[in-house]
Amino acid sequence: MRSKFFNSLAAWSLALFLSLSALGFFAFGSPAAAAHDGHDHAKKQEAATYSCPMHPEVKSAKPGSCPKCKMDLRKDEPAAEAATPAPAHAHESGAGMSIPDVELLDQDGRKVRFYTDLVKGKTVAVNFIFTTCTTICPPLGATFARVQKDLGARAGRDVHLISISVDPAVDTPERLKAWGAKFHAGPGWTLVTGAKPQVDELLRALAASTARREDHSPTVLIGNDARGQWTRTYGLAKPSQLVKLIGDAAEGRLAAPAAGADKE
Repeated sequence: MRSKFFNSLAAWSLALFLSLSALGFFAFGSPAAAAHDGHDHAKKQEAATYSCPMHPEVKSAKPGSCPKCKMDLRKDEPAAEAATPAPAHAHESGAGMSIPDVELLDQDGRKVRFYTDLVKGKTVAVNFIFTTCTTICPPLGATFARVQKDLGARAGRDVHLISISVDPAVDTPERLKAWGAKFHAGPGWTLVTGAKPQVDELLRALAASTARREDHSPTVLIGNDARGQWTRTYGLAKPSQLVKLIGDAAEGRLAAPAAGADKE
């Protein structure tokens, strides 16, 4: 009797095992397991892509330098992150620009709305800095200082310069004011910081977000919000080149979003 019972139990167990295997519950060569393994293998084999921080249209399957500006190409972020939709309070400003109206603080500690107060209807040039930087930020500041001087009376009237801190946890308004004073930042040159979530949101929207602040690129974003024309250019180019590009933006002569690449 016990023998018959154990024989029945063994037969039932074998039938259950075969049924579950057919449904893909076990990894021993089942179609579902094979498909899953193949999917994982494909993901592992998916090639990384690299692009230029200043010229996003420049793509490569391997590291190297940009043929336009010679900057090192950077590994692209995962597609899921890149596809994050713009926040609901972002403003479409032409040429694919979606600008958040986040609340920030200027160098005098005043609350400002980035889009409403600094960009809306204006021609602007925007760079990205942090006050403890000892490499590209001082030259970026010196270049903006010369641009401000060359613009003369147009600075603060026809054209507005904006410097955004990429290190808001350290860069208080007082630090930004002291940093700007080194470069004689005058009316029409606004330096902004703020709560990290808001600053990070802004940097992502302006394609200036990096994992480490030291890796931020010397990009200058130039645009005419009223006409919806925007371009990026090399922030360490000759000031006269930036002034010309700013003038083109002010007059609505930016032929394409990447026009700045041809003017370096």
